[in-house]
Amino acid sequence: MKRINRIPVVSIVGRPNVGKSTLFNRIIGRQDAIVHGTPGVTRDRHYEITDWNGKQFILIDTGGYMPEASDAINVAIREQAQFAIEESDLVILLVDAVSGLTTTELQISDNIKRAKKKHLLCVNKADNETIDLDVAANKDFYKLGLGKPKSISALNSRNIGDFLDDILSELGDGFRGNVEDIEYEKNIIKLAIIGKPNVGKSSYVNAVIGKNKHIVSDIPGTTRDSIDTDFEYNGIHFKLIDTAGLRKKAKVKENLEFYSTLRTIKSIQECDVAVLLIDSIEGLAMQDIHVLEEARQLKKGLVIAVNKWDLVDKSSTTYLDFEKYLTRSLGSTGYVPYIFISATGKQRVVKVLELAHKVFEERNRTISTSALNAFLEKAIEKNHPPAVQGKDLRINYVTQVKSRPPVFAFFSNAPELIPANYRQYLEKQMREQFGFEGVPLSLTFRKKSKDRH
Repeated sequence: MKRINRIPVVSIVGRPNVGKSTLFNRIIGRQDAIVHGTPGVTRDRHYEITDWNGKQFILIDTGGYMPEASDAINVAIREQAQFAIEESDLVILLVDAVSGLTTTELQISDNIKRAKKKHLLCVNKADNETIDLDVAANKDFYKLGLGKPKSISALNSRNIGDFLDDILSELGDGFRGNVEDIEYEKNIIKLAIIGKPNVGKSSYVNAVIGKNKHIVSDIPGTTRDSIDTDFEYNGIHFKLIDTAGLRKKAKVKENLEFYSTLRTIKSIQECDVAVLLIDSIEGLAMQDIHVLEEARQLKKGLVIAVNKWDLVDKSSTTYLDFEKYLTRSLGSTGYVPYIFISATGKQRVVKVLELAHKVFEERNRTISTSALNAFLEKAIEKNHPPAVQGKDLRINYVTQVKSRPPVFAFFSNAPELIPANYRQYLEKQMREQFGFEGVPLSLTFRKKSKDRH
């Protein structure tokens, strides 16, 4: 079986107050989604790259599905839950062991089966073995047609490990298990053109390829399908991945952002370098920051193109002021290069390709072990690892174990004790020494080999 060259997407759906956000938090290992006793409290979508037994997947938390409610918020939640089902590789229908089933679960299960998605039926709030037996004997759960129910308690972490095993089993071996396992085409730079709706993604693609292959409109979401475009520039073979917009009209316009984000994550997984277009008038939005972070976690090369620069009222300090603004806003992704463009005016659109090529080459770089250890010696001399829990930390050597994306292994007498700020120090020093502009770095810390001194 041919493997799908990305990690899978798993979504949690269900009616209000069955514990979706609690399960989401339990799986990702931290309190991220808001958890509250009031039904429908999860208004926004939450998603996170997580892993189990070395296998990664993207987990999506959705709001409480209420089919009978007609207010704007609940219409939005229903629509977003349906989008999540359509974009997922596996859907978890979460139900309540205590209150049992309602007609809502029947409607959701019908939607899952109609979408022909892999699925698991998960029964939450099963706090003991007696409830497990009741769930197994309850014929109503089987009437949903989603297979054998899996009993868990998200709040108490009961049976969570077994359920995660079930998730991996249901997904099968058809996906890449880790973002660092993604395979790439040789001699082709795959670019994901990403950004908020109506920021000019299709206009940029049209400017680059010189013809209107994509529909361009002032109405957000008019790109109906994701279309890969092959072309050459300066003898370099590129493949442009234009992020798809809505395939059908959203009843609530805020859903465009959610759907766009889901499709963007999938596009990022397929690329070598992600080009984030931002609006020079609106600036860097929170959605842009989130997408940058997803691209960083997925270990992709990154470039920012500040679009519609021709529309900005400029003074002698406009450029420098915007640079300072970007530097302040980017935070942990401050290594990302940026360029100011106009897609409609075709200003510097090919310069984006040149910058993406530079980042692509940086992402492919291999640093010799001798050069790395010379760097390490100087870095330690400048700032020695601190003593932790009364133990003197030593980092003996470093080597690069992978490129595209670059992964470096540091060997230490106590790798688990090396504090986060010292790891950040080493990454900063590596960038100053070797560059890696626009490239997320993976620094792993391992136990020192016995034959090393």
